[in-house]
Amino acid sequence: MTSAAHLQVKGLSAGYSGFAVLRDIDIEATPGITVILGPNGAGKTTLLRALSGLLPRQGDVLLDGTPLPQQDATACVKRGLALVAEGRQLFPQMSVTENLELGGWLVPAAERSRRLAQAFEDFPRLKERASQLAGTMSGGEQQMVAVARAMMCGPRLLMLDEPSLGLAPRMVDELLAIVQRIARQQGVTVLM
Repeated sequence: MTSAAHLQVKGLSAGYSGFAVLRDIDIEATPGITVILGPNGAGKTTLLRALSGLLPRQGDVLLDGTPLPQQDATACVKRGLALVAEGRQLFPQMSVTENLELGGWLVPAAERSRRLAQAFEDFPRLKERASQLAGTMSGGEQQMVAVARAMMCGPRLLMLDEPSLGLAPRMVDELLAIVQRIARQQGVTVLM
């Protein structure tokens, strides 16, 4: 079990090509699950991209009291962040196992094998389909691959962007139950 992350955001501003989408945002995500709600275009994706080092930002972003690097996604992953982007962003011509292994590219092979076993334990349906091409799976199964792949980097803060988009209600329930279990049993802070 990892130690859950404590995220503090103070005065965050971010946007695209000089156009401000977020202005002076303050949020806090403590161990457990924190949900951000808002209509399309409100800036939820921009927020997650800025936190994960994919967009320039202004303001203070602290993980356990230490500033997070700016515009350096790899450094953010090394600090314990993982982002599951909207649209899943899988490699459709690769198997479930290959997609998962890519999520652990920063860790040694032995640890990657241990994490793969944990992913298959957390997502039993994926174990059954380990050799199936990710692009041939249902939307809900692809979302499970995306979340499991993010877990391969051993995050302390898991950020999920629109995890239920386009999924059947039953699949949404199953996915959210898995995320709750990950937060509770593995000590991961979840921001979605």
